[in-house]
Amino acid sequence: MSAFEELGVMPDIIRSLETLDWRLPTDIQAEAIPLILGGGDVLAAAETGSGKTGAFAIPVIQITHETLREASTPKTAPTNVFLMSVDDRDQKLALQNDLVQSRFDGWAGGRATLGVIKGKYYFEATVTDEGLCRVGFSARNASRDLGTDRWGYGFGGTGKKSNTSRFDSFGEPYGKHDTITCYIDLDSEPAVIGFAKNGKDFGPAFTLSKGAASSGWYPAIVLKNAEMRINFGESPMRFPLPGYQPISKAPPAHTTLAGTGPVKAGRKPLSLIIEPSRELAEQTYQAIITFSKLLPPPTLTHTLLVGGVSSAPQLQALKEG
Repeated sequence: MSAFEELGVMPDIIRSLETLDWRLPTDIQAEAIPLILGGGDVLAAAETGSGKTGAFAIPVIQITHETLREASTPKTAPTNVFLMSVDDRDQKLALQNDLVQSRFDGWAGGRATLGVIKGKYYFEATVTDEGLCRVGFSARNASRDLGTDRWGYGFGGTGKKSNTSRFDSFGEPYGKHDTITCYIDLDSEPAVIGFAKNGKDFGPAFTLSKGAASSGWYPAIVLKNAEMRINFGESPMRFPLPGYQPISKAPPAHTTLAGTGPVKAGRKPLSLIIEPSRELAEQTYQAIITFSKLLPPPTLTHTLLVGGVSSAPQLQALKEG
């Protein structure tokens, strides 16, 4: 596997990089690319020649192309897929496939694209880097700071369960390399939410009233300078839970769909890069062309806007898209 592929860069861009003999990412690229691809806000500084242009241009190209491709693709794919939602998350929470990350000193949380309204299901969250974590389930209208209101139920790395900002001792602490199983039983009366660590079941942590159980419960996570890998069941579970199914196996009749943010009809995605000098703008423009030259359709269009030259051709390029 290419070193850039491990960062989440698409193969077509990697082939363009290989024509430049770029085999390994620089330090700034290795740090910035996965965070930007995951939707995070990144502020970085590095010396000249460290690869800063690639660090932001590569993910900008990929995000723009993927958004354009999604907007131009007929929406015939099934929507009953459990993923961490790119819409229902705090800006400081970055997503990259099944990896969820926050490098922010405050808490950043998010929910899955689907919730469950009946059945017995579970998912796993594995700590992949040190930091503070809480995982569990929450309702659609709950705070993303899991466990701080009545509609969110969490279990934290300090060995505390939480709801309505009440933190009570439960189970035992967990940390890097530990896998937490979060399970929910909506068929029992009362419904229950429970947790296990590395296959050791701590039993029910919370009970839900019958009315609350039918409102829809979403896998949820909140992190503070931490990283976790989420498995809804698309990959083999590390610790199968007897009597329960991976939550990705829930049929449509057992799930409820979260809101999404589709691209408005007739409007193409636009990425704007601002450079402090004409020289840097021209350098970045050429890099964008090089990095994107092997992309499949839909084709990206680019234009360079700089001072000191006639504005008429630049304005015309903007009008033509």
